[in-house]
Amino acid sequence: MNSLSLKKIVLILFLIGTLSGFGQNIILSKSARTSVITCDTGNESYSLFGHTAIRISDPENNLDVVYNYGAFDFSTPNFVVKFAKGDLQYFAIANTFSDFMNQYTYEQRSVFEQELLIPLAYKQKLFDNLTTVLSTSESYYTYKFIDKNCTSMVVDMLNKTLGVKIIDKKLDTDKTYRSILFPYFDNFFYEKLGTSIIFGTKVDNYSDHIFLPFELKKSLQETQFKNKRLCAQSKTLLEYKKQAPNSWWNNVYSYLLFLVFILILNKKFIDNFYLLIMGLLGIFFIVMGFYSFHQELAMNYNVLLFNPALLVLLYFIVKKNKKWIVNLAVLNGIFLGVYLIMMINKAHFLVVIPLVLTTLIIVSKIAYKNSKRIPVVI
Repeated sequence: MNSLSLKKIVLILFLIGTLSGFGQNIILSKSARTSVITCDTGNESYSLFGHTAIRISDPENNLDVVYNYGAFDFSTPNFVVKFAKGDLQYFAIANTFSDFMNQYTYEQRSVFEQELLIPLAYKQKLFDNLTTVLSTSESYYTYKFIDKNCTSMVVDMLNKTLGVKIIDKKLDTDKTYRSILFPYFDNFFYEKLGTSIIFGTKVDNYSDHIFLPFELKKSLQETQFKNKRLCAQSKTLLEYKKQAPNSWWNNVYSYLLFLVFILILNKKFIDNFYLLIMGLLGIFFIVMGFYSFHQELAMNYNVLLFNPALLVLLYFIVKKNKKWIVNLAVLNGIFLGVYLIMMINKAHFLVVIPLVLTTLIIVSKIAYKNSKRIPVVI
């Protein structure tokens, strides 16, 4: 599963060779196998978190199918609006195993398989459940980045089939969702920055359920069903050596250089434009927090940095009201101080520090230039 921005994280699609028509009248043979497929992360924004699917194969029935919950329809009316609001419908699809593997061979991403060591009756039940999902409205669900995605839906399906909630969070329960996600953005700096500032308090909660493919992969190895191991050791179906992307701009150096460039130029119109962008982003975060059903965007304390009050400061700069320029500059400095205190134990602390310092320097400079012989009134 995957982000830079929340939109790109969810483009986990397999739009080739969609299959239907596997009726529930098929009775699996004793040679049938069921397994969980975990696909490695990639260098594209939509593949940063990997992918989860279920495979059912039965040579006697000439059956080898991969089911996954990662599809949506680009032709959906008001697609962008629905995505932003968080009520876009996703759905399950089935691919032939060969088509599925061809896709990951093309993308050069590793694929791992964990065979489920369950009795034939449970394999049949899993197959029937998946067939029902594909042929009914159960195929559709409203995507949620943490709570409902390609991995969590597989977890729910497996627990439903086994009749007991045995696949559950066992690792990293002492970590927040944000800290778990953060390493996935290594070598993707602006994706890391974007998700850091758009996510609110929900991702700072301690992780209490499985929501990432490799979390599920690790958990399955430690899960028992009826006093036996639930799955065999992971088997590698495709293996590719990961290569970090080579980008001249998508790195921390371009980020720092840009901010240093703003400070070195020391031009009033550039400073004002910087504050304008920061303030407008703050309004955007607030609006999205109220408008969107994506709970990850709600209660975004990053508005203390991307503060709409900066727009009020700009208003008084235009009006050349020195007293209120100083007052608003000092107020924004206080907001930055509060923000730093809140950020001390957050995973993205170091990522936003350059923005904090840049904003603090600019508003301090503005306060100093306009405070000569003018008392500060708050």
